[in-house]
Amino acid sequence: MVPTTAFLLGPLLLASLWGVSTARSLLSLLGDHVREVQARLVQKLEEPSPVKEGWLWQPLDPFNSSDQRFFLQRYWVNTRHWTSPDGPVFLHIGGEGSLGQNSVLKGHPATLAPHWGALVVSLEHRFYGHSIPPGGLDIAQLRFLSSRHALADVASACVHLSAIYNISASSPWIAFGGSYAGSLAAWARLKFPHLIWAAVASSAPVQAQLDFSGYNQVVSRSLADPAVGGSPKCLMAVAQAFSDLDFGLSEGKETQALLQSEVRACGPLEAPEDQDELLEQLEGLVGAAVQYDQQVGAVLDVRSLCHLLLVNQSRGPLSGLQDAIQLVLKALDLPCLPSSKAAALAELKDTRPQAVGLGYRQWFYQTCTEFGYYITCEDLSCPFSRRKTLSAQLQLCAQVFGLSLASVAKAVTRTNTYYGGRSPGATRVFFVNGKGWIGESRDPPSQLSFLVSVSPFLFLFPGDIDPWHVLSVLQALEPSESAMLLRGTSHCSDMAPPQPSDPPSLHLGRQKILQQLKIWLQEAEVAQALAGRPKPSDDQ
Repeated sequence: MVPTTAFLLGPLLLASLWGVSTARSLLSLLGDHVREVQARLVQKLEEPSPVKEGWLWQPLDPFNSSDQRFFLQRYWVNTRHWTSPDGPVFLHIGGEGSLGQNSVLKGHPATLAPHWGALVVSLEHRFYGHSIPPGGLDIAQLRFLSSRHALADVASACVHLSAIYNISASSPWIAFGGSYAGSLAAWARLKFPHLIWAAVASSAPVQAQLDFSGYNQVVSRSLADPAVGGSPKCLMAVAQAFSDLDFGLSEGKETQALLQSEVRACGPLEAPEDQDELLEQLEGLVGAAVQYDQQVGAVLDVRSLCHLLLVNQSRGPLSGLQDAIQLVLKALDLPCLPSSKAAALAELKDTRPQAVGLGYRQWFYQTCTEFGYYITCEDLSCPFSRRKTLSAQLQLCAQVFGLSLASVAKAVTRTNTYYGGRSPGATRVFFVNGKGWIGESRDPPSQLSFLVSVSPFLFLFPGDIDPWHVLSVLQALEPSESAMLLRGTSHCSDMAPPQPSDPPSLHLGRQKILQQLKIWLQEAEVAQALAGRPKPSDDQ
């Protein structure tokens, strides 16, 4: 006899950078929502300011001087706090999405600029937003999209903007960025130290990795962490729920139709690939709660998700999941959960430019040709569906771009060789990551024995609630290549607009960034003074 869905979900389920295996995953959409809410908050707080939009002619292929093709790259400038052409320039580097005027009104550059009379500049990444070269997003064009091309654009922008705004040659440029853009900030300092004086890299995954199973390991730890509202029961519920969902989806049409209605899937769940798509969306719902935990604009955080799911256990686990799904769909203004793999694939194949939000096709191309970052669930410590394998995700690189598994693996290795992975070797770079704490538990609860036996370190050591910290620099490598972990904070939370509800660690972390910046700018002043000192003559 086929069990009911309420029984299938058991005692129950818990509801970038981005999820990269499908277009418009809930993880990426919820990330967009966080940024949109924070942008509106900045707009309310900001008074009219001298923010200007500008455009730079950039070579399409900066590594081939005989190629005379160019494109227009958008930038923004905020001169409100700029007091002198000799003052510092704070450069906000764009990542895998469009940039608006808020890019020079929020985050570290705008917040720190008043202290030093800095000019604030942001540069939109090539092939994203309004900076898409003529010819669109077909495969022939996308070969000019990479982090190396983006860094060449940064170098070119430094030179041309210095001329446009009469910036002194002695002015120190400080690069800022979060997530992928945080990696770019660190790499800009690494590759162009004569142009970029220093960099603040927030939640920067500088280590390219093909199989990113560590993402879900961090999610698991966070769901069990009482410090952020999780609990062992919450984690156990998630593991049981996804196991039961897998079982229910493998049953007949009647059960699949019931599941479609109860979890508000957009389409039938008979095809295995569509079942996989639905499970991916639900996993993204959980991942977003951890990745953006407690940030302004987060629809649900770990605490609220655990509450929804555990408080409704007496009525069956599905009721709590339904509440969580309804909140997310309402916030994102979606009628139902996307569940068509064909639709996701069609979106990744769409070569039409998208001027706002995340560039789905472009970013997926970069994962296939540079970074990997494929979030998998093949080890026993993962609480989600085991269907999310590396091979299944790599098939998309072949389907969308015709790239083989071997070529993707080589690309990831090449990226780490070029930049140095977790040991980039750049001076004056400050790596900032969120940090949580998993309390010691040498005698774990009996219901978690199977999890602890599989992953004995899960509950014994400090854990970071930003899943992307796994690929970042967590300890100082050199005196001038420092790192900081902010307890109880999530992905790029240090870059969000400050709020009274921010944890003390976040306030302290922002102060440490300010202090580090002070040291760097003092060093710049010394360097300027030494450069301007007359050289002694031979007879002195």
